[in-house]
Amino acid sequence: MTTTEAKTGRGAAAEATAVTVLGLGAMGSALARTFLERGHRTTVWNRTAHRSASLAEAGAATAPTAAEAVAASPLVVLCLLDGPAVEQVLGTLEGAVEGRTLVNFTSCSPDRAREFARWADEHGAAYLDGKVMGDPPYVGTPDVQFPVSGSREAFAAHGAALRGLGTVTYHGEDAGLAAVEFLAQVAVSYELLIGFLHTLRLVRAEGVDVPEFAARVAASLPAYPALLTSMAGAVDRGEYAPDLGPLDVQAALMDDMIGHRETRGVEAVRMREVKKLMDRRIADGHGGEGFSSLFELLGR
Repeated sequence: MTTTEAKTGRGAAAEATAVTVLGLGAMGSALARTFLERGHRTTVWNRTAHRSASLAEAGAATAPTAAEAVAASPLVVLCLLDGPAVEQVLGTLEGAVEGRTLVNFTSCSPDRAREFARWADEHGAAYLDGKVMGDPPYVGTPDVQFPVSGSREAFAAHGAALRGLGTVTYHGEDAGLAAVEFLAQVAVSYELLIGFLHTLRLVRAEGVDVPEFAARVAASLPAYPALLTSMAGAVDRGEYAPDLGPLDVQAALMDDMIGHRETRGVEAVRMREVKKLMDRRIADGHGGEGFSSLFELLGR
């Protein structure tokens, strides 16, 4: 068997559908159960052994140690609490992972994912880093997104098994790219939602019906996909059309927006930051450009 065949499991047709899942929290259990439902011979391990009981009843094999669980399958999925937990488990697997493909669905930073990829390579294993964007009850449906990156050969060999979990998108050979995608998408959500909560405080302070206001905001959301792709294109080209109107016009709103929030005791830090950026961009002679042009000032 060649090194490539060993690392991707291509030379072990009899074991092609065998999967091991390390970590049986809510998400790990959902992954293991979905593999079982898709017809994979599934072996499970968890530091707290009793969590494997329901999966054993459903047909999974259980292993007393992580190393024994890894030995059972060419495809090994890790779904643990965090990066340090992955490091701890990998430390028990040094003699067991050769010839396996490791798929790490644990949340971690891009740099940590690259470290895990190097560790796998040093120990004769292929590595894919993945992230789970969705809730455990929906694993196995298209509603759960799985960004994946790392070994292209390993993805070619095991992509079909992974696609049984949900909507899988391969982001390239750099093992850190799945984490980049995941953290960036989550960040967009948090930035949007914390701003939304502050705005709810504002409209409530003015006596506006909060659910009705939220419904009106929701009705405006279909316009955002086109705006987002347009702004991304402007950033990519470095050419900034007046997307939300010229900055000269937009800036005229900012004092009222800031004053309104502050007189009602609502946080205005983000609006002050936007005003500061607009004022700088206008002072630099770009008042005719749009909101997307503020990108040029970020990180300076």
